[in-house]
Order: sequence, then C-alpha cells, then structure tokens
Amino acid sequence: MSIDPKSPPVTPVAAPSTESSRQIKRTSGFVEDAYARIREDIMSLKIPPNTRISVDSMAREFGISQTPIREALSMLEANGLVTKQRFIGYCTAPTLNRKQFEELFEIRMLIEPYAARCAAERMTDKALVDLCGLALEMNPDKAAESRALYDRFADQDAEFHEQIARGSGNDLIVESLRRLHIHLHIFRLRFHREVTNEAVTEHTLVTKALQQRDPDKAAAAMRAHLEKSYQRLVKFTRD
Repeated sequence: MSIDPKSPPVTPVAAPSTESSRQIKRTSGFVEDAYARIREDIMSLKIPPNTRISVDSMAREFGISQTPIREALSMLEANGLVTKQRFIGYCTAPTLNRKQFEELFEIRMLIEPYAARCAAERMTDKALVDLCGLALEMNPDKAAESRALYDRFADQDAEFHEQIARGSGNDLIVESLRRLHIHLHIFRLRFHREVTNEAVTEHTLVTKALQQRDPDKAAAAMRAHLEKSYQRLVKFTRD
C-alpha cells in the first residue's frame, strides 16, 4: 500500500476527563488489551487514517508503559492498519484509494470464486456445519448499533471468507487472502447497516450453494457477492 509522502498530521490522544475510563486494568494482558483498544480506535476512525500515533500519549491514557503500546503497534503493523515511517514513527495506514481498492477486488475476483468452487467439492461436512454456524452468528442489526460491534462483524466476515478458502484445500489461497488484510481495510470505508444486511443475505446464497455441493453455483454466488460488495463501497474510496 502506498504511503502519502507528506508527513501526516499529528492527532494528540488526550486523556479523558475520567482518567480511569480508558486505562487498561493491570490484571489483564497489557499487549493484548492495548492492541484491541488501538485497533478499535483505528477501525472506528477515532484515530483518523494517515495520522501519527503518539506512543507517549497512549501510554499515559491507558495507564501503562510504552513497551506494550509499541508491541501492540507492531502487531497492528503486521495487519496493515499501522505503518512505521522513518523519523516520524507509527502512523495509521491511509484508507484505500480508488486504484488500490480496484486492484484488491481484481485479486479477490480471481481467487475467491475459484476457492468457493473448490470448497463445494472438498469442504468436509464438519467444516461446512461450522461455516453455516458462523453465518448464522453474524447479526447485521447488532453490528449497526456501534463501531465496536461493527468491528466484530468485520472479524466474522473475514473468518467466513477464510473458512471457505480453507475449505478449498489450497493453502496458498488461504495465505494469499490473509496477507491482503482485506476486511480490516474495506470495513473502515463505510459504517452503515446496508453493508452488513446485504452481506449476510449474500453469504446465505453462498452457503446454500456449498451445502448443495454445486461448484458452479458456489462460484457464481461468491462472484455476485464480491461484485455487490464492490459497488457498495467503491464510492467511498478516495481518488
């Protein structure tokens, strides 16, 4: 992903009026909790895209040392949500521009319908039951209530697509999709009930085709899902 050559603005992370409300409990895992908190702030756009992250300010806000903050940011860098720039430090990744978004969906259209086709033939019965169970857990009404629940929906959506990729029996497909960090980026583009409602409806068509063990129908359902997802989100990309 390209980085804006201009130095990103610094958004200070100010301590809240109730100091304890944002602090991480010392009985819990510092790194894991810091990772979850920062990730939520990035996904919710509380920390805007392409913005410098002050490690010192976050350490004070969360009531912990800088070390777990840096470890959490390193984990987020691996997920593509954070970048580390020389002389600047950690910054939130910019949102996808139009070209990057289109390239991402070009790759998805090449890989995921084929993965669904293979999964219809190769996915075990147990894996298919697990996939259907996950699809039923995805609640679009809940996801629309808050950015935190929307973030959880994004994780479930990512898991739905990864389970199908694993069901294809092709490890390179799984690894390729995982490296793209697709869902972490596209779900930052739009927070709206339409995204979750329509995605769930389209997932149902994919799972039905898989249950019928129909490779052609599964590939077509996945292709239709990706095409509609593209149309829902492309207008929110930046030029």
